[in-house]
Amino acid sequence: MDSKKIERAVKLFLEGIGEQPNRPGLRQTPRRVANMCAELYAGMTIDASKVIKPLRSEDHDEIVLIRDIPFQSVCEHHLLPFFGNKHLSEITPGVVQEYRVHRATSRRDKKTGEPLRPARSTIHQEIVALRHVLKTANRHGWLPYLPNISPPYKMSGKISHRAWFSPDEYKRLYEATRERAKNPKNVRWKTECENFHDYVLFMANTGLRPDEASRLEFRDVAIVTDEATGERILEIEVRGKRGVGYCKSMAGAVRPFERLRKRNGEEETKKIFGKIQRELLNTILDELKLKFDRDGNRRTAYSLRHTYICMRLMEGADIYQIAKNCRTSVEMIEKFYASHIKNTLDAAAINVRKAKPAKPPKQKKGKPKVKPRK
Repeated sequence: MDSKKIERAVKLFLEGIGEQPNRPGLRQTPRRVANMCAELYAGMTIDASKVIKPLRSEDHDEIVLIRDIPFQSVCEHHLLPFFGNKHLSEITPGVVQEYRVHRATSRRDKKTGEPLRPARSTIHQEIVALRHVLKTANRHGWLPYLPNISPPYKMSGKISHRAWFSPDEYKRLYEATRERAKNPKNVRWKTECENFHDYVLFMANTGLRPDEASRLEFRDVAIVTDEATGERILEIEVRGKRGVGYCKSMAGAVRPFERLRKRNGEEETKKIFGKIQRELLNTILDELKLKFDRDGNRRTAYSLRHTYICMRLMEGADIYQIAKNCRTSVEMIEKFYASHIKNTLDAAAINVRKAKPAKPPKQKKGKPKVKPRK
């Protein structure tokens, strides 16, 4: 472990957060952090097979329990240590529920004091990881049974729509990116601003996921003429979380792609976008006050994909074809998009009335006429 590099990195970190590494209270901090890292990461240089050895004891039919096993690790996402003493039999449904409560209440917003709850998917992934550990212990006979660590009660979560841009908001966004491309705040950023403007138009006219767009190379895109409409569109070979798929764009994606190809060269294996310019996107959204929708959902680069899907639904496109073009399921489209767009409701089909039965003819009042006898 290179302590000198760690000390230099800590000094840069302190400068980055606005501190002065040379003031009396921080002079020794880089060295202390380097010493801490040497202790926390000491296990990286140790051969586990020399430390973990099987127990040599008499044969037993029951579990041999080792208590108070010390452990220490570091979260790779935040580089924060976590440690403690636990043995497997102490992990009960009650302990797991206490963990859920702790995760939901331990972090608070500095401004409002409200708890910062992690996403449901985050908690789910953490519990899944714990369940894998317990399953492994049960499989090896270290646990006699697998505890039920599912939530004690399950609430059906609110189905919220994906954060997208309405037609007016999308117009404001691409006009702002176009203006930034023409008049960047710094001349050096002109190319990046032009690329970002074309990125916004490309994404909103193709419905690609951001990770799919970042993998896209020039050889994956071809300009073709659509037989049904006669318009020029893009045929895109997409590589993403669902493997290789295909997408046909709107006509509005052709011009941005041509500009990108002209600006970035003709090399077929070169990436079209590469890394997404999240900082520029967030800056423009903040300036336009479009960072959040009216329900408080945060808008990101994914919102351009959501905008594509919602606008196709508003124009009356077939929901199956949209799902196929976006490489997702009809169920996802109906759940997160179609149910929140009024254009998908057919008033003529909804406001149907039964035909009222015909009323019998009324009889005239008075004495009935008697035919004279012959």
